[in-house]
Amino acid sequence: MPMNVLVLGAGFGGLELATTLSEEAPGEVEVTLIDKGDAFVFGYSKLDVLFGRATLDAVQLPYRDLAKPSVRLLRETITAIDPQARRVTTDAGVHEGDVLVVALGADYDLDATPGIADGANEFYSVEGARRLGERLPEFTRGRAVVGVCGAPFKCPPAPSECALLLHDHLVERGVRDDCEIVFVIPFGTPVPPSPDTSAALVEAFAERDITFVPGRRVAALDAGRGRVVLDDDSELPYDLFLGVPRHRAPDVVLESGMAVDGYIPVDSATLATRFPDVYAVGDVTTAGVPKAGVFSEGAARVVAKALIARVRGGAPPAPFDGRGSCYIEFGFGRVARVDVDFLSGPKPTGAFQAPSDALVAEKREFGSSRRARWFGR
Repeated sequence: MPMNVLVLGAGFGGLELATTLSEEAPGEVEVTLIDKGDAFVFGYSKLDVLFGRATLDAVQLPYRDLAKPSVRLLRETITAIDPQARRVTTDAGVHEGDVLVVALGADYDLDATPGIADGANEFYSVEGARRLGERLPEFTRGRAVVGVCGAPFKCPPAPSECALLLHDHLVERGVRDDCEIVFVIPFGTPVPPSPDTSAALVEAFAERDITFVPGRRVAALDAGRGRVVLDDDSELPYDLFLGVPRHRAPDVVLESGMAVDGYIPVDSATLATRFPDVYAVGDVTTAGVPKAGVFSEGAARVVAKALIARVRGGAPPAPFDGRGSCYIEFGFGRVARVDVDFLSGPKPTGAFQAPSDALVAEKREFGSSRRARWFGR
């Protein structure tokens, strides 16, 4: 009998796990992949939607296009998870697996920041980016605040990218001189593991007259008074707010008893949870790495190879190395890269690769290769 692997969530982690098992062990492993959504969207595509560089339809990869040997994709909403029994209840039935892998990502806790749920105030969800994008043409003068409401958050460079791309957008529209941009982030630097990356971003902010406010978190929005309230009770007037909401594990994960302090603890080397034959990968975990797709993907490959080794009686794979690269939009069509290592040394490190045409092409290849690998497009 083939091993039945139940995978919850069809994001970076779930798609890579299902694809690896399908390619390397068809017939030996059967995958049931469950996701409530209609389509996958790369996180960086939300900025394309926000700034009108792409339509929502253009960046969506429909799950109906996923067709792989030994993989069954179910578009269902998960309502309960029993990690002891490796049993999952959805709005369409009950599913059980020999192995359970939770890859449900992180949800946005809009209620945690008063005022942010009112109107179009966040760009991290696909729908939020679309709504804010519709508001941007109305913004012709005043202060725009790009603000982070809590850490950790997905794709740590993305708020910096948003501030830089907003500058470009306003320049293109001929209204930049009438607008102010302020960027608020809880970290002391934009990308803490990489001083060189942070220095380059801070220099880019200064060149564009973007006010950088480090070490502060957005605690509330007071739309009536047009004020952003920070965590030290200071306030910033605003006319447009582009927010990064607080993150948390999905309710169904919190209710399952798997989470500790809001996320699922795992062995960083193997991604195993404290429940037998239950793994977790990606943003839903506390694996000691950033909440970014490239790390979810790497973790998924480790789990996939471990399961294949179990089926075939082979040696376990090398541990998850916590290494990954993130592309950073520096504006004016330029792309840089930071290569980070979170697990091999005494502290995280990051190496900066300056913007170049080669990295523009490399980022494009990053997306196209995964579209082809996961969806055959």
